[in-house]
Amino acid sequence: MVDPGSPFSEWFNDGTFKMKTENTLNPSDENVYVFLDKVFTEVASLFPGQYIHVGGDECYKGFWAADSGCQALMKKLGINHIEKLQGYFMNRVEAILKSKEKKLIGWDEILDGGISPDATVMSWRGIKGGIEAAKLGHDVVMTPTTFAYLDYMQGEPSIEPPVYASLRLKKCYNFEPVPEGVNAKYILGGQGNLWTEQVPTLRYAQYMTYPRGWALAEVYWSSKESKSWDNFIRRVENQFERSDIAEINYSKAIYSPVIQTRSEGGNLIVTMETEAPDLDIYYTIDDAMPDKYTSKYTQPFQLPQGNITLRVVAYRNGKPIGPIITLKRDELEKRASK
Repeated sequence: MVDPGSPFSEWFNDGTFKMKTENTLNPSDENVYVFLDKVFTEVASLFPGQYIHVGGDECYKGFWAADSGCQALMKKLGINHIEKLQGYFMNRVEAILKSKEKKLIGWDEILDGGISPDATVMSWRGIKGGIEAAKLGHDVVMTPTTFAYLDYMQGEPSIEPPVYASLRLKKCYNFEPVPEGVNAKYILGGQGNLWTEQVPTLRYAQYMTYPRGWALAEVYWSSKESKSWDNFIRRVENQFERSDIAEINYSKAIYSPVIQTRSEGGNLIVTMETEAPDLDIYYTIDDAMPDKYTSKYTQPFQLPQGNITLRVVAYRNGKPIGPIITLKRDELEKRASK
């Protein structure tokens, strides 16, 4: 067991990581498979669905590499790469599941070590794994971080609870789960993921889910040709009213302007746009609070030198509709460097 209060892993800038506490099953220990057989026997009897998800993601193999039993097993199997050991493990697990008349489904890392053609792959590290799996003849569930992770920030980072990545509603809606050149018969569908490490209440879970969950529902249940962002966003605003009546929480991040910067000849250029239709953006750079009588954004502008604070607010039909966003110069410069 891993103590949830301890620093049990270390992540590096290249996306790799090191576990400080052993938390993987030992593929060279036959007792592991006896234990898993008992677990899956109970799971299979409890749930009538044809699939059992076995995970397989972010498996740290450093302890395997140092374990004499794992090294002996690799030598016996004639494999030189530690990734292949996960493939061996997954194939053993799949055999157990088949004996219970269940199908194996797992995250796209299960491709790295080699899996049987019957395994189903959930593509979460972008869509690359899903494309690879489909071309190998595997069924695929598309659930990439880039479009389907509902635990990411959904609006202006300075006013959203901090998360390490962002995912706007429009980007969710623009997802196409059947990539070009892939046979659609292998794409079973998709899934939106709301990981709840930083979601303390049900109300907040609703806030993180909607309206992005509505976007993904349309992405996965509608043909590419029938989709229309302009039509969808107006229906989203109607759904806001219905959610208010039903007392369902949701995010209004679509009313927060998207504020970006770029460096150009030593100058800082500010650009702004909106997701919701019919919005006017007003801003100040003189420490005054913005309203409809201050500067209206019409085109990118150069931020003057000095300790400038940008304040921005969105209006519709002459009334404020979004929160005031306040960004100091250092934050604007950070955005230009990304």
